[in-house]
Amino acid sequence: MRRLPPLTSLKAFEAAARHRNFTRAAAELYVTQAAISHQVKQLEDWLGFKLFERRGHTLALTPDGKSYLPGVADGLDRLAAATERLTNQSATGSLRITVLPSFAAKWLMPRLSRFHAAHPDIELDLLSTEESWDFSDKQIDLGIRLGNGRWPGLQADLIAQEWLTPMCSPALVAHKPLQSPSDLRHYALLHDAPRDGWPRWLELVDASAVDARKGAGFTDSGLALQAAIDGHGVLLGRLFLAADDLAAGRLVTPYKQRLKNDYAYWLVCPKASAQNPRIMAFRSWLLTEAAGLQNA
Repeated sequence: MRRLPPLTSLKAFEAAARHRNFTRAAAELYVTQAAISHQVKQLEDWLGFKLFERRGHTLALTPDGKSYLPGVADGLDRLAAATERLTNQSATGSLRITVLPSFAAKWLMPRLSRFHAAHPDIELDLLSTEESWDFSDKQIDLGIRLGNGRWPGLQADLIAQEWLTPMCSPALVAHKPLQSPSDLRHYALLHDAPRDGWPRWLELVDASAVDARKGAGFTDSGLALQAAIDGHGVLLGRLFLAADDLAAGRLVTPYKQRLKNDYAYWLVCPKASAQNPRIMAFRSWLLTEAAGLQNA
């Protein structure tokens, strides 16, 4: 069993010996001068001999202090180098992520090249699934979920709140524009599951003449968006997922009224692994991308 003095005392001694000054050592270690003095005194008591002697306003190493300093400095350097190697190693490798198919296709994939450019040493393995992985078998590092943000044992970071509004191909309404919400009665309605979105939006805008029951339904939001792009009807679509299609003009939003979705997009991982450097790198990149889109 190694007989070692406290690490904080060793750090205080090494810094004070290097600077020959308690005040400058305290500034380097972000502590008070009294703390440095106390830690050095603690080390001297532990060792049983003096390390410093004061000569007026100057601080000098005793012969024992001079003998002890090279070994302490070398040990701290080796510890710092080992920590740096481990940190760099853990910041590389692979990340296994479960992601909703619609989120992967419509939002994540068009942006991944920017992550790879910023983090070329991190490989992403994506599992596109509607399943909410429970992380119990440690095969998955991260998940992107649609929900309320409350999952026991998981850290959940909000990616984006989702808002719903009617959207369609510009060609669909080229000859018969959608002006008032009641004009929707002339078009097929497309439903992104669950099918309660249209009734809620139509109630919001007081358009009771529109039959909210008609139209095709889709369990995948990406397919629903593609159906709208292809001109099959008007979709009550998710603004966050449709951002690229709206920016490119493949879809238009005829109305300003928006309906807040009950659920939002979250990045989740076990709390125990939340500080993993690879997870932190992906989290920082993803949340920055999402914030940039919402603030645009």
